[in-house]
Amino acid sequence: MQTETEVRTVAPSLQGIGNTIRLTGWVTFWIQLGLAVVSGITVLFAYTGRNFTDQPNAGLGIGVFWAIAGIIALLFSVYWDFRYTRLGKRLGNPNHALHPSKADTIAALRLGLIVSLVGILLTLLGTGSTLGVLVAKSISQPPGVAITDPNKIIRALDVFVAVANINGITAHFIGTVASLWLIERVNKH
Repeated sequence: MQTETEVRTVAPSLQGIGNTIRLTGWVTFWIQLGLAVVSGITVLFAYTGRNFTDQPNAGLGIGVFWAIAGIIALLFSVYWDFRYTRLGKRLGNPNHALHPSKADTIAALRLGLIVSLVGILLTLLGTGSTLGVLVAKSISQPPGVAITDPNKIIRALDVFVAVANINGITAHFIGTVASLWLIERVNKH
């Protein structure tokens, strides 16, 4: 018969993986949350600034759409990072009945990986479409001649959309690396 102290202890390796998942979850949570706020504010500036100009650029609307889609995926990823912290805490719990199985842990980490990869795809689509518009504007400007068509001028608001998408790519990349690293750590356990 096991004593209560034997039942209440957690294997050091399980405690270690629980702490790793929890710490990684917190680090990626705060980094991705910060980048989500920066991306959100940047898209907000770009979108509201476009509404105040006399010549809105229809070509950048698709870049804004993909940036918003990437931010929504990023917010889910931030939520999932918080779930990592709870998962790590459950793994460190002395009550073995509350421990998630290895398969459940890997499934949660894989979902985080999939969300990050989808977020990278969404923000890459936004970056590609935005940069395509910016390149088209830049090559349509004749060198050394005053530009008479204001739609051909690259404005700072146009660049904000690209910045928001690049911040989204960075945030999702961090989530991807964290999920891959955690999956590798759990598989070694």
